[in-house]
Formats: sequence, structure tokens, C-alpha cells
Amino acid sequence: MLRRLALTAAVSAAALGAAAPAPAAVADPLPLPLPVLGLTGDAPGPARTAPDELTVVVSKTGYARTDGRYRLECDPVGGTHPAARSACARLDEIARSGRDPFAPVPRGRMCTQQFGGSATARITGTWQGRPVDASFDRSNGCEISRWRSLEPVLPNTGP
Repeated sequence: MLRRLALTAAVSAAALGAAAPAPAAVADPLPLPLPVLGLTGDAPGPARTAPDELTVVVSKTGYARTDGRYRLECDPVGGTHPAARSACARLDEIARSGRDPFAPVPRGRMCTQQFGGSATARITGTWQGRPVDASFDRSNGCEISRWRSLEPVLPNTGP
């Protein structure tokens, strides 16, 4: 009985997490280290070791206007990304919260079995002085929430 109750609670929490607004839907189980001072431009310190330069490749969204390869540069904002300014602002917002925007869904997390489409994305490059190589899809509730938490870095692909 206790096992069934725990399982029901976990599934309910996963379902509610998938239905929550995008920024709050992805919660890391453990706190991540805070960004190193001086690398975010928020505090005095050593100059950035590498610029924020990301390559975003999006495919199978069902919309020709959103599929493609984009370069995103932050601090200063630039590149070929169609929403560069708001994408950089979103990444900064996530960094200020102490979360890693490129972290995968933690192993063992229970996710709703819903399909959000065949869209895929890969983000590579450098962000806050560290290498990035992250893949995204919309194969279940956790992955859909992870994708939505990075909008507008990744395109909005539907409801």
C-alpha cells in the first residue's frame, strides 16, 4: 500500500511538473554551483576567458521558418539567431537562478508519457566559459518541459 501511494505521488508530481509554466517546470534535484564571479559580467573579476558563442541546430519542428542552424552570441548580443537578444536574456535569467540550462533530465526521473512532436535540437559551443554540447527533443513530459524552459533559445513548436 505504501509503495503504491509513493508511486502515485511521484507520477502526480511528474504530471504537474509537465503542466507547470516553462521556467518553473524544470527543477534540478540538487543545487548547482553558482557561476564563477567575473564570468557572467555581473561582478568585478577577471575578464571572460571565452565569449558566449553557441550553435543551435533545430530540425523536424514542422515549420520551415524555425528549422535551421543559428549562431547565438551573447555579451555582446549577435549572430544569426532570429531572437538573439531575448535568447541571451533567457540564458542570463537561468544562470542567475543557479541552474544549468543545458543539463539533461536526471536519470530515474519519472516523466509523463506524452509525445510533443518529432522536433530535435542540438546546442554546442561555449557558455559562461565552459563547453556546451546538449541535445533536446520532445519525446516525453520532462523533455517537453526542458525544451520549453529554453524558449526562445529553442523555438516554440506548439501548445
